[in-house]
Amino acid sequence: MTPQTAAQAEEILRDIITQNPRIVLDAPEVMRALLAAHDETLGQNIVDLRSVAMHRLEAQLGRLEETNRSVIAAAYDNLAGTQQIHRALLKIMEPTDFGGFLTMIGAEMVDILRIDYACLILETQTQSPDPNLAPLGPVVRAAPIGFVSHYLSQNLEAKVTLRTVTKPDVFVYPEATGPVGSEACLQLDFGAGTLPGLLVLGAKDAEQFSPAQGTDLLTFFATIFERALRRWLT
Repeated sequence: MTPQTAAQAEEILRDIITQNPRIVLDAPEVMRALLAAHDETLGQNIVDLRSVAMHRLEAQLGRLEETNRSVIAAAYDNLAGTQQIHRALLKIMEPTDFGGFLTMIGAEMVDILRIDYACLILETQTQSPDPNLAPLGPVVRAAPIGFVSHYLSQNLEAKVTLRTVTKPDVFVYPEATGPVGSEACLQLDFGAGTLPGLLVLGAKDAEQFSPAQGTDLLTFFATIFERALRRWLT
């Protein structure tokens, strides 16, 4: 390129930038190159505070963008979780008999909530398994009085307990074909004068149910579930 051609190209580029400054302002790599070139002209003994401020602002902008992405991801996950719960609740209302209700727990509900295991535990007065519950399928477990409090390690204050699982209980997971990494335990209250129940939702993923997660949606789900179940137990 001849000196005249180079000068003409620089003039054209200068006009373009002057008329459209956002071409430079919206390009971080261009801004960094300009600042680096400016620092070189100042020499080693001079510090340009504008350059320092620009680097700090750039770092702050990066952190803000990362925070923004995290907030959007959390909001999306929350929306997706709400939709899952709503779909599961609608499915709970569909069965017209107890057998269909229990089948729904082990099939459609498991798929909707994207879990791997579901177990409905009902405490009974008898010490041995209740023969009336045995034909109801593998989802239901008849347990002696006090099983729920024992399984939750006396943690009865919370409606929902989320925790990791290191050693799956063979009574709760007798048919588990793989590892159980975490579980959500939903306490069920069927009213005054009745024994409690427990709905256990198990997942192979150890991080699916974590104590650090919120339980509002699952608490709402547990409340609707126990009320739907009452009509079959009365």
